[in-house]
Amino acid sequence: MEHRIVTGSGSMVCHCIRLKRGEDLMESIKQVCREKNIRSGVVLSGVGCILKGRVRDASGVNIREITDHCEIVSLNGTVSAQRCHIHIALSKEDLSTIGGHLCPGCIVNTTCELVLMELPGVGFGVEADTETGYDELIFRNE
Repeated sequence: MEHRIVTGSGSMVCHCIRLKRGEDLMESIKQVCREKNIRSGVVLSGVGCILKGRVRDASGVNIREITDHCEIVSLNGTVSAQRCHIHIALSKEDLSTIGGHLCPGCIVNTTCELVLMELPGVGFGVEADTETGYDELIFRNE
């Protein structure tokens, strides 16, 4: 991970990170959130390319391996030191697109320029949801 720039304007704080070849996209985002003690935030921007990827499909069960070099065309989600929920869309060489829930194992090729924005005054928590069967994000005022 290259030098991080943190800027603040009023209550907004953005963390600008450049990931390098070989770094795991999801694990790097989690690491930044832990190191900076981000209680609530969003992926504001993420562009770059990957060597290989792992995404969970819409079934919520199946993890798909992507062995093609791909461009990151969209990266968004909620992040915190406690939990990250991120979706990714990737463009292959033939310009077809694939995407899903970002899983560890999505490895950066040349670079990934990442901007995370903290949400001051908001706290993220996790609560079991009997309807979905997942631990779901809850929002709190802080």
